[in-house]
Amino acid sequence: MKQGVGGVQTDGFCRSSPHGLHEGLKMAKTDNGIRICQGLLILGNVVIGMCGIALTAECIFFVSDPHGLYPLLEATENNDIYAAAWIGIFVGFALLALSILGIVGVMKSSKTLLLVYIILMLITYAFEMASCITAATHRDFLTPNLFLKQMLERYMKSDTDNNNDKQMTEGVTKTWDNLMLQNQCCGVHGPLDWQEYTSAFRMTHNDADYPWPHNCCVMNTRSEPINLDGCKLGVPGFYNSNGCYDAISGPLNRQAWGVAWFGFAILCWTFCVLLGTMFYWSRIAY
Repeated sequence: MKQGVGGVQTDGFCRSSPHGLHEGLKMAKTDNGIRICQGLLILGNVVIGMCGIALTAECIFFVSDPHGLYPLLEATENNDIYAAAWIGIFVGFALLALSILGIVGVMKSSKTLLLVYIILMLITYAFEMASCITAATHRDFLTPNLFLKQMLERYMKSDTDNNNDKQMTEGVTKTWDNLMLQNQCCGVHGPLDWQEYTSAFRMTHNDADYPWPHNCCVMNTRSEPINLDGCKLGVPGFYNSNGCYDAISGPLNRQAWGVAWFGFAILCWTFCVLLGTMFYWSRIAY
């Protein structure tokens, strides 16, 4: 045994003081906390990247117009819902790229990379918020009277003002023909739309031969009316008595709500990841 300084005996071995041991445990706990924070942020960014891919795929499906309804919205001069989907495509790609940047920044504990990540993510966040709000509020625009007015004014309109008007009229006519044929429906509310209101169609077709378009008739396998006279007379079973509004609003509302609410879910998750990243950034020393 040796006499130490101040009369404290030592045995020749280096002993840790209680204060040093406490500091060591504190540092170990701090390191574990940092690793857990890094793991959570990496996981959060992986989810953001996957959501970005899904959002892009959903919006691409929407703008591809699988139901052929875009001409109807274009003719209303309010196709903001498609603009929201295009923004969603951009945001999806941006989220994927930024998630990779965030993962690299967290793994390297780079304050510069994470600062760039935070700034760009906030910009992307604002774009996606605009896309979600536009898609969510667009539902109120899709009213039956909107499509009824458009159908009556443009379906088989003979006189057009200019090339743009002609293209819109042709698009609306073709879309309505396909809608009535494929969905076995007639008009917006029903066949009486063609009887109760003045329309461009009525201006060029007499009521005896065309009380409503022939696409309102029940067709056979060769897309021909099974009984044209019965269809003209409104005999049940020979014409389609239901309207087409559900065939229009259904797909548009489903896709609009998909873009809106999936986007809102992504925003909620991204908000949490952003807060965690800002906290982690504030703890990194240059």
